[in-house]
Amino acid sequence: MHLFRHENRQQSEESKQLYALFELLHTLADFGAAFMFIIGSIMFFSDAWTTFGTWLFLIGSLLFALKPSLRLYCEVKLYRMHDYDQLAERNET
Repeated sequence: MHLFRHENRQQSEESKQLYALFELLHTLADFGAAFMFIIGSIMFFSDAWTTFGTWLFLIGSLLFALKPSLRLYCEVKLYRMHDYDQLAERNET
C-alpha cells in the first residue's frame, strides 16, 4: 500500500471519517490563511497598522504551511490504519 492513494481513504468507515475530518481542517486552514492575508493587506494602507498587518501575514503563512503538514499526517495515519488491518488479518489465518 502507498501513500496518497484514493483507495486508502475508502478502506473503511473509520478511514472515510478521518479523511473527511482532515479535509475540513485543510479547508479551514485555507480560509484562515486567506482571511489573514486579506486583513493584513488592508492594514498595510496605514502606517499605524503595518506591524499588526505583518503579524497577520506571518500567521497566514503558518496556516499555509499547516496544509501540507495536515495532508501528510492524514495520509500516514490512513496508511497505518490499513497496515494494522492487514496485520490483524494475517494473525487470524
